[in-house]
Amino acid sequence: MSPEPQRLFIGGGWTEPADGHYEVIDPATEEVVGLAPEASRAQVHEAAAAAKEAFGPWSRTRPEERAAILDRAADIIQRDLPAHADLARAESGATASTARGMQVAVGAARFRRYARGALEPVEEAIAPQINEAGPMGRAGVFGALTVRQPVGVVTCITSYNNPWANPAGKVAPALAMGNTVVVKPAPQDPLSVYRMAAALAEAGVPPGVVNVVTGSGAEAGEAAVDSPDVDMVSFTGSTAVGQRIAEACGRGMKRQLMELGGKGAALVLEDADLSSAVAGIGTTFSFYSGQICTAPTRVLVHRSRQDELIAGLAAYAGRLTVGHPADRATVVGPVISAAHRDGVEAYVELGRKEGARVVTGGARPVHLDRGFYVAPTLLADCTNDMRVVREEIFGPVVVVVPFDEDEEGVALANDSDYGLIDYVWSGDVARAFRLARRLRAGGVGVNTVGRNMEAPFGGFKKSGVGRDVGSYALHAYSETQAIVWPG
Repeated sequence: MSPEPQRLFIGGGWTEPADGHYEVIDPATEEVVGLAPEASRAQVHEAAAAAKEAFGPWSRTRPEERAAILDRAADIIQRDLPAHADLARAESGATASTARGMQVAVGAARFRRYARGALEPVEEAIAPQINEAGPMGRAGVFGALTVRQPVGVVTCITSYNNPWANPAGKVAPALAMGNTVVVKPAPQDPLSVYRMAAALAEAGVPPGVVNVVTGSGAEAGEAAVDSPDVDMVSFTGSTAVGQRIAEACGRGMKRQLMELGGKGAALVLEDADLSSAVAGIGTTFSFYSGQICTAPTRVLVHRSRQDELIAGLAAYAGRLTVGHPADRATVVGPVISAAHRDGVEAYVELGRKEGARVVTGGARPVHLDRGFYVAPTLLADCTNDMRVVREEIFGPVVVVVPFDEDEEGVALANDSDYGLIDYVWSGDVARAFRLARRLRAGGVGVNTVGRNMEAPFGGFKKSGVGRDVGSYALHAYSETQAIVWPG
């Protein structure tokens, strides 16, 4: 990691921050990874103004030119993947394999995907309409065309759990559609996003098209939302922060794309293959140390299979190695910060007080005296009114609630403020699909936690607004215009 303090990226240049720097901490060692810049409010607005100035020329570039730049950026990111993965591991706490394969490699893949996306058609013909003569004019046949146009300046506020894939999933489709961006990374691990900006600059992105600003508090993000030059905000993070951003966007009628919290329900029926369910649900214990909104952390199991499933999940958790992310044997690394670790531990203690039984975990790993580690924890004997069942914990904690009939299971799954991704495990696929259609969630996995990366992604209820991924992201970062003419 570079010992040099990081500078802001504004208008195509590297700019000294007005308010100094703050330390980025390795959650595995509690050591300083680097120094991130503290942007002033004026500098964030300067970045938005640079993006606005660059929007006109960039939006008029040929799609082939935008595609070529995004492709080159993917090549450059891939070229430097080992160094990028080391930094991502150090600042996010992800395991080495996750940082390499699920963070940096996925980030490069998303630039590659939206290089192709830049070439997707943006026009769609509408069937001609015959109009009778009237107050609006003479009779005639009227043709129509819908055209997807870029929105303008997009503020991208990204999450800490994946400092490559999440920003790339916003920046790449936004640029492909001809928008310009102001990126405000999560304060905990922003340094990787500056690496992404450097790759885009090397790939030939014109000055002002991509800008990156950071800050340790809320001020930089607030300025990136309320700037009068910003037309849209794309946010990934907590529902509470998303609500505040939505209020600010509403005052300016700014477009929004919100990917917010989740408390995914895993509906395990009496005819389920429990080995498959355990393997799928068990990944939430380990993947990003439970810091992933799509995890099935709320397990709803048919009462006849409850004991068997709990035993399987406990055994799965017992096989997970908790340790330093750089160690090859490590499956579960630290959570992002001391404050977040304390919050997860407080939820476990709350679960005890609410009457939940701690089957496994519930204490800090005794062999690790530094770092923000949480032992994978399984809570049983839970009921749907408990806060540990209803609230997003965002850590390696899974709760189990039994049900007796399909109707009750669906009702429990839907009795939630969230609706991002739910899951159904059943030996009868037709039955699983019928139940999936009744779940109030943006996505449902049937006998899998895998995803199709062209399928739309987003949530019902307080889990978000809008859809992205695949071609749906191109639609999310565009406005639809109608053009009508007489035939």
